[in-house]
Amino acid sequence: MTLAEYKEFVREEINQRRDEGAGVSAWAADLEALGASEDEAEWGALYERLYAEPVSINDDREPSTLDAIRALRLQAERSFPVDEAALPDRLLGAWHGRIAGCILGATVEGKPKTYVDRYLQAAGMADLDHFFPRLEEWPDGFDLGWLNSERVQGTFHGRINGAIRDDDIDYTILGLHYLERFGPGFTADDVAMSWQALLPYAEVFTAERVAYRNLVNGLCPPQTATHRNPYREWIGAQIRADAFGYVNAGHPEAAAGFAFRDASVSHTKNGIYGEMWSAAMVAAAFSTDSPRIAIEAGLAEIPADSRLAQAGRKLLAWSEEFPTWEGCWSRAREDYGNLHWVHTINNALWVMVGLLYGGKDFGKTISIAVRCGDDTDCNGATAGSVIGAILGAKAIPAQWVDPFQDKVRSCVFGFDGSRISDLANRTLVQYRRVKDAR
Repeated sequence: MTLAEYKEFVREEINQRRDEGAGVSAWAADLEALGASEDEAEWGALYERLYAEPVSINDDREPSTLDAIRALRLQAERSFPVDEAALPDRLLGAWHGRIAGCILGATVEGKPKTYVDRYLQAAGMADLDHFFPRLEEWPDGFDLGWLNSERVQGTFHGRINGAIRDDDIDYTILGLHYLERFGPGFTADDVAMSWQALLPYAEVFTAERVAYRNLVNGLCPPQTATHRNPYREWIGAQIRADAFGYVNAGHPEAAAGFAFRDASVSHTKNGIYGEMWSAAMVAAAFSTDSPRIAIEAGLAEIPADSRLAQAGRKLLAWSEEFPTWEGCWSRAREDYGNLHWVHTINNALWVMVGLLYGGKDFGKTISIAVRCGDDTDCNGATAGSVIGAILGAKAIPAQWVDPFQDKVRSCVFGFDGSRISDLANRTLVQYRRVKDAR
């Protein structure tokens, strides 16, 4: 490992343990004592001592095994009827929604709400009613290296020529691959093998990169998720959920079960719950016209006293208290603004804000989710997937679909340049396969 990696892993592991409820004052003191040291040996020694200490914090309340997770859920409906005649259009809507929300958010990925607000102000836009425009003049403080990158150039209004490659889309495609190759009984080991065969290491990040490295070093799931992984509750698994919701349309419990297998390769606790919640929410969206009902169905599939479930219930309550999304966002930031911009919990809340305040308007929903800031491409994608499943492809305005010309780039081997309509049709085949096996 490099000096930079030692520094990051030590800092984030201490933060992670603090989030889980561990006492970290001694470790924080050791970290402070190192200060600005550039001595790799000193940082490496602290890293080794930190990871030599066993971590088992509130595992009874926030377990990482499926049976234990299910034992701690609230009572709820676990499946809902699906209009089979409408399903093809709704599946295409979900794919379009995920891709559109992802590309909208990719322009400002990792930026706070204040940055997004300044961008809109500079563009003379009261709201995002189409993809971000490229500004002729950049205000001071804008990240020009990012905004002038080749990747971001493909997200600007009027400059989109097919959907750019993004990991939030790659993992949805991979989910479809698992079903096509291994069937509904795919395992965490199948997921792990597919990553190594189809996904370039350089295109995976945080928890996924740690898990990938652990795989190469001979570990197997779930040890790949737990071994020296400070990102185990970050958003990486949550963005991998949607395909499991698509093929389990109307069956949130089943969708969450599929998501668990996938998440266990790289995440624990709320990192796992984020993917289970998202998959279940997406599955429920095919059976309702209410984003709130879909959100609640997702929360019903994770431990009721988990930090994510508690945060979700708070957000639902705040949405009834505050008439504007900005007020609800501001209140949520009071409790969860300390989390890393790539953490599961805060980003899940921004998805909920978009869905609850979007008024079942596609553009408004994904725009609000993105305007909340943080992991904007992830949040726009998940919100878009849910509202797309609710509305169906025919109800999504053309400005959010036509620029992609029915094609999407991907780093997943064998899928680059896929037609979006073909992905949706293949998903329908897998939905029927899963249904027949149920």
